[in-house]
Amino acid sequence: MNTYFAIVTGASSGMGVEFARQLAQRGYNLLIVSNEEAIHTRAEELQLAFPDLQVIGLVLDLGQQSSARELYNYAHAHELEVEVLVNNAGVYHDKDILDDSEGFTSLIMNLHMYTPAMLCYLFGQDMRERHKGYILNVCSVTSKMAAQRLGTYGGTKAFLAHFTRALHIELKPYGVYVTNVSPGAVDTGLYSIKPIYTKIGKCLGIIVTPKTLVRRGLRALFHGRSKTTIPTVFWQVLCFIILLIPTCVLRLIRKLGLF
Repeated sequence: MNTYFAIVTGASSGMGVEFARQLAQRGYNLLIVSNEEAIHTRAEELQLAFPDLQVIGLVLDLGQQSSARELYNYAHAHELEVEVLVNNAGVYHDKDILDDSEGFTSLIMNLHMYTPAMLCYLFGQDMRERHKGYILNVCSVTSKMAAQRLGTYGGTKAFLAHFTRALHIELKPYGVYVTNVSPGAVDTGLYSIKPIYTKIGKCLGIIVTPKTLVRRGLRALFHGRSKTTIPTVFWQVLCFIILLIPTCVLRLIRKLGLF
């Protein structure tokens, strides 16, 4: 029986639940974390599905700068040997930077930058000492899109993507794999689009299911890859095209109200 634990943040719904499920299928005990009480229900469901494993649900607000240390201390106090860390917690929106509240701006910066970076720092030291470990940071294709209404979201994801690449280079010689998985559109109900468009997007391969994304992301992680973009071709082409658009054209798009 595997005695190692996998930590998954943002695991009360969507991709986080699927990360937890597929890691359990790989034999990992689970410490799943969310700021929502529903995390206890998810833990109970996973425990029933995997009775031979230990599943712990922890309510913790990862939007606070103290939360990374709190989670690390919790794992050590309960003697949980963490072999896998999945930094999945986050929030999505597209909005003008100055129209966001100060509270939300602080929240998204903590969730996407400070907390995952500090969790990597804290648990990464244990993994380096043990010469084995896996860290997966959920970034985004928007990390390559310096465009209006994505300034805060894409900017924070850009930090996480660059941080992940540097950490991958730093830790791989120690047997610790660090991977950036950059989703495009995922069918989690997060986006306010009509069901028919979601169906079309899935048929075209533009939108993927959480199950598909997590399967590919974990495969990249356990094979030691530095990054993977899902879905691959469409979003890589789109990112390339957006990078070629002059700023004056982006201003015109904004003036016309197209985005």
